[in-house]
Amino acid sequence: MTQQSLPTVVVIGNGMVGYKFCEKLLAKSTAFNLVVFGEEPRVAYDRVHLSEYFGGKTADDLLMAPQQWYHDNHITLHLGDPVQEIDRASQTVHSRRGLVQPYDYLVLATGSSAFVPDIPGVEKEGVMVYRTIEDLEEIKAYAATAKSGAVLGGGLLGLEAAKALLDLGVAETHVVEFAPRLMPRQIDTAGSAMLQHKLEALGLQIHLSKATSSIGGDGKIDSLHFGDGSILEVDMLVISAGIRPRDELAKLAGLEVGMRGGIVVNNDMQTSDPQIFAIGECALHSGMIYGLVAPGYDMAEVVVSQLTQGARAFTGYDMSSKLKLIGVDVASFGDPFIAEPHSRSIVFEDAHSGVYKRINISPDGKYLLGGVLIGDAEAYNMLLQTVNNKIVLPPHPEDLILGARGGEASEGAGVMNLPDEALICSCEAVTKGDICSAVNELGVTSVDGMKKCNKAGTGCSGCVPMVKDLINSTLKANGAYIKNVICEHFDYSRQELFDLFRINDIRTYDAALDHFGKGDGCEVCKPAVGSVLAGLWNELIVKQSTIQDTNDRYLANIQKGGSYSVVPRIAAGEITPEKLIVIGEVAQKYGLYTKITGGQRIDMFGAHLSDLPDIWEELINAGFESGHAYGKSLRTVKSCVGSTWCRFGLHDSVTFAIDIENRYKGIRSPHKLKSGVSGCVRECAEAQAKDFGIIATEKGWNLYVCGNGGAKPQHAQLLASDIDTETCIKYLDRFLMFYIKTADPLMRTATWLNKMDGGMSYLRNVIINDSLGICANLEAEMQLLINNYHCEWKEVVENPELRKQFSHFVNAPKEKDPNMKFELMRGQKAVVEW
Repeated sequence: MTQQSLPTVVVIGNGMVGYKFCEKLLAKSTAFNLVVFGEEPRVAYDRVHLSEYFGGKTADDLLMAPQQWYHDNHITLHLGDPVQEIDRASQTVHSRRGLVQPYDYLVLATGSSAFVPDIPGVEKEGVMVYRTIEDLEEIKAYAATAKSGAVLGGGLLGLEAAKALLDLGVAETHVVEFAPRLMPRQIDTAGSAMLQHKLEALGLQIHLSKATSSIGGDGKIDSLHFGDGSILEVDMLVISAGIRPRDELAKLAGLEVGMRGGIVVNNDMQTSDPQIFAIGECALHSGMIYGLVAPGYDMAEVVVSQLTQGARAFTGYDMSSKLKLIGVDVASFGDPFIAEPHSRSIVFEDAHSGVYKRINISPDGKYLLGGVLIGDAEAYNMLLQTVNNKIVLPPHPEDLILGARGGEASEGAGVMNLPDEALICSCEAVTKGDICSAVNELGVTSVDGMKKCNKAGTGCSGCVPMVKDLINSTLKANGAYIKNVICEHFDYSRQELFDLFRINDIRTYDAALDHFGKGDGCEVCKPAVGSVLAGLWNELIVKQSTIQDTNDRYLANIQKGGSYSVVPRIAAGEITPEKLIVIGEVAQKYGLYTKITGGQRIDMFGAHLSDLPDIWEELINAGFESGHAYGKSLRTVKSCVGSTWCRFGLHDSVTFAIDIENRYKGIRSPHKLKSGVSGCVRECAEAQAKDFGIIATEKGWNLYVCGNGGAKPQHAQLLASDIDTETCIKYLDRFLMFYIKTADPLMRTATWLNKMDGGMSYLRNVIINDSLGICANLEAEMQLLINNYHCEWKEVVENPELRKQFSHFVNAPKEKDPNMKFELMRGQKAVVEW
C-alpha cells in the first residue's frame, strides 16, 4: 500500500502536543498518511523550558526534533502556513497559502494564545506577551534599553516572565497580580506568602490585589494605572494573565465550543464531529481546560488509541506539579486546598530558611490527600505517589515532610514498594513496572538510557529523581554495582575523583578535565571538582575562580541588589571590646548594615564590590580574618559561656570551641559545616543540631555528629561518650576527613550518614575502631589541610593582581556601581535596589 492510499490524518498545530501525537501514532502504527500544518515558522519546540532561552539556550536547543525527523518519518510538514478553514462536508482543510488537503481524520492541536485583558492602552509600544520564541526575541530586544519592567500576572507563566526580565538585566522588575496572592490556583495563602518573601529577597517587587485600569504613555508605555488610584512607572510590560483556547477554526466549522472558549470533547477526545479530535490546551473536557503539557500528552495517547483500535479514554487529569521558579522550589499535589472537616493538616514552616510544607491527610489519619511545598520540594515525587496510589500512611505522618527522626530513613526509601502500575512519568505515561522491566529485561542502567528506551523523564523532567531511584534500587536488588558518576563529563564519582587527583597530583580543573574528563565541563562538575581540589590541597580558592560561583570568586556572599556581605571570623563568639570598636568604625565608614547572627558573629551588609579589599584590609590590621561565610567550609563553632561564667558549666566550652574553630577554619568540604560546644547538658550552644557538636559531661566530652538545622532538621547522633579533649580532636579529624573524601557533591553530613550502609554503627567502627585501617591516613590528610590554612582575604589584600579583580570598572577601579541604591530601615542602610 502506497503512502497516498493510506488513511490521511491531518494535524492542525505543531506545538508540543501536536508533535507528541505524531510521535505516539508512529510508535503504534505506520498505516496512516500524516500531514501537519504549523502556524509558526519553526518546527515544534519545548515551551516548558522556554525561559532557558534567556539563559543561553538557542532556538535549536529547544526543538522537540529536527526538521529531518519529519522527513525521515514520511510526515508532510507545512510550516508558517496556518489552516484557515475546515470544510467538514468535503473533509478538507484550506491553508493560508491556498493548499487544499483532504483528511480522513482531523486532529486539532491548536493550543492556546496569551489572554490579553481589554485594558485601555494595551496596544502601546513596549507592551508584549510571553508565549513564543518570537515573543521572547521581542522582549529581549526591548529589555536592552529598559530600566524598569512589569509582568501582569502572578501565576506560573507570570513568574517565569519575571525571571526572564531579571535574566535580561532589567534593574527594577515588578509582578502585578489581581488576586490577593501569587499562584492562587496552585498554592495556599501561607505558601504563597512564603514564596512572595523569597521572590522579594531575590529582587522582585510584588503588587497584589491590583486591578490595572489603564496603561499610560504617549504611544509608548510609561506607567500602569490601577483601580485604587495608584500609579507604577515602568518602561515595559509583559502580559501573562492566563491563556485563551485557540478555538477560532472550530467555531467557523460549526463544532461545539464552550461558553468561555475551548473545543468540547468527549472521553475519546472526539469533538461534535466524530471524524475530528481535539487535544491539548484547545480542548474542553468536562468543562476543564488543562494548561499543563502532561494532560495534552495523555489526550494525544487517547486519540492514537482510538485510531489504532485501542480502548484508552480520557477521564480527567491530576494537576499536581513541581516547578523551580527563579531558583525557588514550588510544588502542589493532590488536593492542596481541602480543609476541615474533610481533612486534617500538618504544617511545617521555617521563615528563616524560607521553607513551607503542608500536607492534608484524611480525618482518620490513614491517607494523604494533597499538599503544598515551598522552598524544599525534594519529597514531591514520593508524596504524589502516596496520594495517587492510596498508600496507607505511617504511624507518624509528619515524617513525610520532616524526615524520620534519628537518621534511620534514607532518601528514596519506599520507592520499590510502589505498585507496578504507579505512574512515574506522567508526561509519557511510564509506570514503575515499565522502568523496572527496562532494567531487568533490556539492561537499562542509567537515566539517559531510560529516556531513550521509553522516554521517561523527557517531558517536564520532574520525575527524573524517582526514575533514577527506581533504576538504582532495581539494580541493587539484582546485586549489581551502582556507579555514581558526577555528570556526563566525568565518568567517576566524587570519591573516585578525590583519589585520582591525589595520586596524580591534579591541582587545576583544566588538568582534571584533560586527564579524567571529556568535553568542556558544565555547571555541575565545575564546583564539584573545585570542592575536591580544595579538600585535597586547600590552596587559595580564587585560583579556581573560573569554576566557582560568585560567592567563592569574590570571597563574600552576594546579597539582594548585587551588594556583598563581610563576615569576619569571631571564633566561638568571643570578641574583645577593641575589636568590637573596629567593626563599628568599619561599618560606619563604609555605610554597612550590621547584625548579630545566630552563629555568634557580626554580619556587615551592603558592601560595594570595589570596597571589599579596603574593608578586609582594615579588619585584618585589627586582627580579624575571613569567616568563610561564603564557602562550603566550616562556618562557626557556637559556644555557651561554659564554666568560666555559668554556675552550671562543667568545662571551659569557650576555650575548646575557639580551639576547634581555629583548627578547622578554612577547610573546604562537600557542604558547609557548623559546630557547637556546650558546657553542660543544658545545651545552650545547641550542639546536637550541628554537623558536629560537643557537650561537656562529668567525665569529659560527648561527641555528636551528622546533625543539621534548616529545611530538614535532624538531631546529631552520639559517636563517642566521656572522652578527653585529645581523643575528641582525634575523632573529629578522622570524621571530617572521611566525610570530605566520601560524600557526594553538596551533601550535608546528615544526608551522608542517612545514605551510609550500616549507619552510625558502621561510622563508629571506621572512626573509633579503625575497621578499614585508614585512620592514620585520615589524620595525616587532615593535618595537611590544617598546615595549608591561609586567610583568603589577606591573600587578596596583599596581591595587586588579585586585588584588581574587585573592580566594577577597569578604567576607574574605585568607582562604585551607579545602579545600586539603598534606603534606611530602623536607622541603618538596609533595603537595596539595583
